[in-house]
Amino acid sequence: MAFRGKEMMKKMMKTVGENNLAPGVKEQLKKCIPDSKVVMNRAKRGLYAGRHIQFGNRISEDGGNKSRRSWMPNVQEKRLFSYILDHHIRVKVTTHALRCIDKAGGIDEYLLKTPYHKMDTEMGLLWKAKIEKMYGELGQMEVVFFSPEDEAKFEQGFKDLKLVERAARRDARRQMYGWSGKQEEIEDGRTSQDSQDETANAGDDSSDGDVHKQWVANS
Repeated sequence: MAFRGKEMMKKMMKTVGENNLAPGVKEQLKKCIPDSKVVMNRAKRGLYAGRHIQFGNRISEDGGNKSRRSWMPNVQEKRLFSYILDHHIRVKVTTHALRCIDKAGGIDEYLLKTPYHKMDTEMGLLWKAKIEKMYGELGQMEVVFFSPEDEAKFEQGFKDLKLVERAARRDARRQMYGWSGKQEEIEDGRTSQDSQDETANAGDDSSDGDVHKQWVANS
């Protein structure tokens, strides 16, 4: 199935919002999106880069009989990282779209460089408008550089936060699996007993050394 450009434009305006679009984007969308049927229905949920269902004939080798068939695009579900959004995007893409993204240098560069008339899916147009708006906002932000001492403090703070999270997860596992204080006491007893055995072995070794020295002196 396919969907029409007017319906796609209405959904775009409803999802993104006219106030959130960059100036001039709405007019460009109206020029680029035709009123006729565009693509198949499932392409609304991914980046297909112009790859859609193709139709043709299957010709038999014996009599040359023709039967209708179709070729489906190779669609994969991938997690692509966006530096502008600062998180991963889970999206269905074709292998041709993946090659285009790799050639462009990332999902952000692909969406920014690809013109609107080639972005023939609803999801592609939605992400392109969103990335362009955020890219414009990032260009107006001020850049602040930190000193090496501040960076060292930030790294130490991150390490402390990781240790606190690890301790919290350990406590949660203990509560979940019924970790009691008796087991801690047993482990503490084992560790103390092991330390006592080590000290006793060290004392025996020292006493054996004294006896050996005394025997050498007497001889």
